Amino acid sequence: MPSATTRSLSAGGNDETLKIGTHVLKSRLIVGTGKYDTLQLMKDSLDASGSDCVTVAVRREKLYDREGKNLLDYIDLARFTLLPNTAGCFNATDAVRVARLGREILKSLENPGADWVKLEVLGDSKTMLPDPIATLEACKRLVDEGFQVLCYTSDDPIMAVRLKAAGATSVMPAGSPIGSGQGILNPNNLRIILEYLKSDDPTYPVIVDAGVGTASDVSMAFELGADGVLLNTAIAHARLPISMATAMKHATIAGRLAHQAGRIPRRLYATASSPEEGLITSRPW
Repeated sequence: MPSATTRSLSAGGNDETLKIGTHVLKSRLIVGTGKYDTLQLMKDSLDASGSDCVTVAVRREKLYDREGKNLLDYIDLARFTLLPNTAGCFNATDAVRVARLGREILKSLENPGADWVKLEVLGDSKTMLPDPIATLEACKRLVDEGFQVLCYTSDDPIMAVRLKAAGATSVMPAGSPIGSGQGILNPNNLRIILEYLKSDDPTYPVIVDAGVGTASDVSMAFELGADGVLLNTAIAHARLPISMATAMKHATIAGRLAHQAGRIPRRLYATASSPEEGLITSRPW
């Protein structure tokens, strides 16, 4: 008979919820709303992902498409918590202003995401890598204003520690450059970030953000110990976005369970899977 722990993991019990500040998400996968060919395709993909939190770029997102349809009409606000983000900002002042705008928009919708923001402050438009100095400045200002800040950053462990010390509710290291689909380029840095940020609080949420290309990248992030994954392009630009969204949902579950179960050690040489005791080593005749 399976143990209580096994039953709990397979059933996706309370341990499977993701707590970020005062917010509790049922799914550890957060998905974006941009780059889809149509709003209906976006809606169907969001539904297939199993996520209950979607992020919206306050500055970049067009609320109305070319047919005059409103993005928000295709997001079930009773199901999804909106996470406004500051994508497209290249300095701290703009990022803070956009965060405030996102807060006011969500207040008008009475959505529980009005008090948090995914902070992005980019260094340039070619690499879209974060500007560490401006990011730290914006994080401090937003924390002082009462925001719960989910802070996008590079995979630099020292920067991750400084952002947590500045009051970031969650640090979100990039797997690789935004939209690149390269997956997790530096798993060792992610391991160090997880070690440093969780040394005094194992429940502190670390979410891998950016660069995911396919389901195996999501699984790898969770197997390394990440608490969540945020992605957009990998689904929106897939040949079959709804199928990819479904794959991401299952990769989230598989990767998280694999991390909890604990992988076997890597060995240089083979290890027999069957016991050697009692084996007949020579013919009896």
